[in-house]
Amino acid sequence: MPTAPSLLHLDAHVLAMNKPSGLAVHPGWVPRTEPTALVWARREAGCHVYPVHRLDRATSGVLLFGLSSDVARILGAAFSATEVHKRYIALVRGTPPEEIEIDNPVPKTEDGPRVDAVTWCRNLVRSPVDRCSLVEARPRTGRLHQIRRHLKHLSHPLVGDVRYGKGDINRHYRTTYDLHRLALHALELEVEHPSGEGMLRLRAPVPEDLAVPLQRLEVFDAIPPADAGGLRTPTRGG
Repeated sequence: MPTAPSLLHLDAHVLAMNKPSGLAVHPGWVPRTEPTALVWARREAGCHVYPVHRLDRATSGVLLFGLSSDVARILGAAFSATEVHKRYIALVRGTPPEEIEIDNPVPKTEDGPRVDAVTWCRNLVRSPVDRCSLVEARPRTGRLHQIRRHLKHLSHPLVGDVRYGKGDINRHYRTTYDLHRLALHALELEVEHPSGEGMLRLRAPVPEDLAVPLQRLEVFDAIPPADAGGLRTPTRGG
């Protein structure tokens, strides 16, 4: 059973939560008896809410809802137009390049056709106690399992990834560092507020079930601070 979400932001237009790993976003994706982020957000807001993007069930971090269908449409259009800027942290096997832009098509939906997908990654630090690194990832597009697929494409799969990683490696990190989840967290999200009154920047603290293993691996302190600058994704040649 996942831990409960925590509220990051609530106003007359939007609600943002820090979604825990293991919590599905929508009731249609799990049995009716299981809790979901949508039901929690509805109770917290006291009204119907509309998810405008998604996080994998195994991923934690910033999850945004509109409090009306119009707001959800505006925010959804921003996501589709790649006008939303996101920062993830990920623990991966090995030592990825210091900085790289991964431009490799992936399916947009399960079993769907491959479409353009771009993720910029930066290696923040290599663990001094094991063969892994903490990476910052900024996806420019929003495809199914994009970061997970792209890091596997680099031959540096996410630790704890039961789909794209390796079982023996995941077991090692469970038994040695108490990491029982996917090591991927949506740390920050920045988008123009649907009211048009400036930018909305949200940051989700790293939850304990990921923070403790990162501390044991001596990489936690490399997580970018809240004032690390804007989230505009770097581009080639820029």
